[in-house]
Amino acid sequence: MAALTIAIPTYQREETLVETIAHVLAIAPDEFELLIIDQTPRHEPDVTAALSAWNESGGIRWLQSDVPSITQAMNRALIEAKGEIVLFLDDDLVPDQDLFTSHLAAHEQERASLIAGRVLQPWQEGQDFSSDKHFHFATLRPRYIDKFMGGNFSITRQTALEIGGFDENFVKVAYNFELDFAHRLLAAGHHIYYEPAALIHHLKVSSGGTRSYGDHLTTAKPDHAVGAYYYILRRRLGISRIKEISIRLFRSIATKHHLKKPWTIFPSLVAELRGFFWALRLAGEGPRLIRSSHD
Repeated sequence: MAALTIAIPTYQREETLVETIAHVLAIAPDEFELLIIDQTPRHEPDVTAALSAWNESGGIRWLQSDVPSITQAMNRALIEAKGEIVLFLDDDLVPDQDLFTSHLAAHEQERASLIAGRVLQPWQEGQDFSSDKHFHFATLRPRYIDKFMGGNFSITRQTALEIGGFDENFVKVAYNFELDFAHRLLAAGHHIYYEPAALIHHLKVSSGGTRSYGDHLTTAKPDHAVGAYYYILRRRLGISRIKEISIRLFRSIATKHHLKKPWTIFPSLVAELRGFFWALRLAGEGPRLIRSSHD
């Protein structure tokens, strides 16, 4: 069994995906496998050629999916993985030289099933975070935390399967799916540890991935809202639930953008209400987790 499975879910990414894979392969450890869980219907010819060549040579395992779903893609990675530890990465990044060794070392040294890595965004490059006291995912201080970012974290495969993997009811943009997973992980008695030495430089390219679902400030589609409301319905009760739903609805239109362009208020409200009723239906059906028979 490979010590480490690296999993990259991808959707509507082209040259950036190829460059990310090349970066990962250049620094990957001796014992590893690289899974590309590809939800893109059709790639550009040169990208298809590169993925096919890597797949045929054994550099990657190229797994294709007909359904664009980040949570479903991540669950498939857990099911397919041969490694004891699964490291999930975004498809638009440059990994630090010590990314993989830092994740593996943290699993050996800390009392944590999930290691959250450092994510340096484009606007954070060159900044000095050494004196930071408050936590954020570019800080330099390691610590135990209660959340993680989906683009750079590793988890023991057995633990992830035991709690059911990722809830596939977090659809479209899948907002808050990490918070839901973290909630279930901590409730099961496990820990999350932030290791800043496990660093990626996130490119945050303007197309593909969640950017494929458009701008949440202008769309009437529920793609950005449904995950937020589903999380509230699943994790909040009574007055707290009503309060958070009301705050979410208000904040969706109480922005500088809507003040300057008031004609966008109506489509934003439509998107929020559509997202809420979609989430209500999903919550009524119950979570969609990995069945134990997959393990």
